[in-house]
This record gives sequence, structure tokens and C-alpha cells, in this order.
Amino acid sequence: MTRHPVDLGEPDRLYTVTGGRCTVGDDLERTFDLVTLVVGECGPAPGMQSEHARILELARHPVSVVELSAQLRLPVTVVRILLGDLLATGRITARRPRAARSLAGLPDSALLEEVLHGLRNL
Repeated sequence: MTRHPVDLGEPDRLYTVTGGRCTVGDDLERTFDLVTLVVGECGPAPGMQSEHARILELARHPVSVVELSAQLRLPVTVVRILLGDLLATGRITARRPRAARSLAGLPDSALLEEVLHGLRNL
């Protein structure tokens, strides 16, 4: 059984895909965490690197970094590098999900019960 080089993550293939870059900076790591949603701002352009084009096709609708990694069968680090390229050229937008509200910021349950009771009395 022959495996595709991308499935194995062979170093020579990954080196070619990233143009020799093997790490992402702290900025890209923070910008593109696993659950960051990526949205394509345009379609693929003729002559574009196939991985960049595929990302733009997949990002027609919001898609997370980890989903892109799975669909492309590439390590997350490689996907982050490719996303950095697309972000720098304005071809994608990255949106981090809103953090869940902490319970400290919510009103007290007793107060909510009083409001509910008051509304029922109206």
C-alpha cells in the first residue's frame, strides 16, 4: 500500500509547501489558534499555490484552523504558515470565537427569579 507524502507529513513535501519555513512566530500562533475561524475574502487566483487555493475554497464559509488541517491533511503548523500568507495579502479574515462569558459577569440567580416573579405578576 502506497501512502501519499502529505499523509506522512514527509519533511521534503512540507518544506516545499511552506517555502522552507518550518516554524510560525508567536503572532501567527496567537492569531491562528485551533478554533480560530477563517473566512475567505476572495476565490483562488490563477497560478496560486494549490494549498492556498484549497484553503480559499474551503473557507468560502467559516472554517476552523483545525478543520482546515484535517481537510488538507497537513500539520497545523504548516496550515498556520499558509494562513499567514493569505492573511498578509488580505485574502482571508481570521476571527477568534468569542470567549464564553464567565459566571462572575452574570446576574445573581436570586435577582433573576425576582424579575421573573415580577413579570408573572404583570
